[in-house]
Amino acid sequence: MSRLPKVPREDVTQELDAVFKRNEAAGGMVPNAWHILAHVPEIARAFVELAIQTMRTERRVPTALKWMIGHVASRAAGCNYCMLHTVSNGDTTAKDEATRKKIDAVWEFEQSPLFTEAERAALRVALGAGVVPNAVTDADFDALKRYYSNEEIVEIVAVIALFGYLNRWNDTMQPELESKHLGYAAAHNLAQRGWQIGAHG
Repeated sequence: MSRLPKVPREDVTQELDAVFKRNEAAGGMVPNAWHILAHVPEIARAFVELAIQTMRTERRVPTALKWMIGHVASRAAGCNYCMLHTVSNGDTTAKDEATRKKIDAVWEFEQSPLFTEAERAALRVALGAGVVPNAVTDADFDALKRYYSNEEIVEIVAVIALFGYLNRWNDTMQPELESKHLGYAAAHNLAQRGWQIGAHG
């Protein structure tokens, strides 16, 4: 159960509501975690803008890979809320069945033949960066440089850093998971694959 109440949508400031609407247009909803962040609208607005730029704006790194990076980093950090959001959002925004299969197999990225070496390099950095202390090695980063430009590496690490913020926020505030995402967890049997609702029920 959430440790702080959500700010009701009707009480959200006009400026913050405008940013929420932008995320709704791209992702279909505003997470409960953001409604808690809305107690300080200026921080919420800055964060949501950063999230939209990092996750919902098409650049060089494919959106599906960004959701998988966020998922692996969140799993390394142990954040059940973000683990579910990232696979559910990745599946929702996937453009084809091959991408959905990859998202479904992301927990086995090192062994699964579905993943390219470039994707494995990015996900390996996400895994190392998601733990404390940071476990990314020079070899991990050199592998990343073999496949990605400087701009793409900034995108990749920005995703990891964004979820670093969210992992700590959600594990501390314990927002309840939304029915949309819980439906995905049930449909994909995530509980049988190591995911738990934890404090977010």
